[in-house]
Amino acid sequence: MLIADGLRLTREALSVVLASEPGLHVVAQVSRGDEIVPNALRTGATLALLDADLPGLDGISAAAQLKAALPSCRIVVLTTLERAGALRTALEVGVEGVMSKGVSVNELTDSVRKVARGGRVLDPRLVADALHTPSNPLSERDTDLLRLAAHGHTPPEIAELLHLSPGTVRNNLAAINRKVGARNRIEAIRTAAARGWI
Repeated sequence: MLIADGLRLTREALSVVLASEPGLHVVAQVSRGDEIVPNALRTGATLALLDADLPGLDGISAAAQLKAALPSCRIVVLTTLERAGALRTALEVGVEGVMSKGVSVNELTDSVRKVARGGRVLDPRLVADALHTPSNPLSERDTDLLRLAAHGHTPPEIAELLHLSPGTVRNNLAAINRKVGARNRIEAIRTAAARGWI
């Protein structure tokens, strides 16, 4: 299995715990989302445990790339209860498990084993919170724009990256603010991230 977590201590602790489980072998540990696919392809990982909040590329976007590059790899995403909306996005990507970072070691190992055997796991706390989270009002283009803005790109840079005019980008960002009920771009990014929309 491949483990991705931005914090070295957490990553190494997860590796020790999960490697001690019969039938589980940790073949790679990565600290960034953009390192997941190359390492999974290199090692032939059949299972991945991904933190939703990774530097470089968030865990859910990385999961989507991993599913496209290595469809046989089963994925469990760890997220916080504050980002319960990430559950919907993760399920749309096709991951087999979504667990809260607040689970016990036993719950996590049981869930990973279940996914490895072909099952699916959803943390009931995340499901309950997701049911009370508003639906994502953002289109795919809105999500792309807001993700780029969240990574510090200016509207002219976003326009160049997405082959749009700067005016179109500014108008779309203003529309995104209205859709999420934010007063400005920073608040829109914060709200969308908290709800798991980006």
